[in-house]
Amino acid sequence: MSELYPLIKHIHLTSVALSILFFLVRGAGMLFDAQWLQKKLVKILPHIIDTILLVSAIALTFIINQYPIQADWLSAKVAGLVLYIILGSIALKRGKTKTTRISAFVLALLCVTYILSVAITHNAAPWS
Repeated sequence: MSELYPLIKHIHLTSVALSILFFLVRGAGMLFDAQWLQKKLVKILPHIIDTILLVSAIALTFIINQYPIQADWLSAKVAGLVLYIILGSIALKRGKTKTTRISAFVLALLCVTYILSVAITHNAAPWS
């Protein structure tokens, strides 16, 4: 394993935490119709954090020599991530009603829980 592994993993885990935290904060803002959600920094910062998260994830796959399709747990994380992105988009932007947005927000948080469980256990079915 590369000597960069600890650094890249730290960057990845930090960006995971920041991404989830920022999603929770923006979700709370959505619930209360907060005006600060329209600020430029609030709109740009998630993209910066998520880009760092994605780049570090890709780097880690090369470092540990495991790739989606080849490793079922990584495929499960990617599938969970795609669903999380779709639900997060509905929760924070595209949902037409508050009920739709709240439902998508809760489902997105369930996706995050699943992704974290898979990451910890390296098992696509972490509940088994």
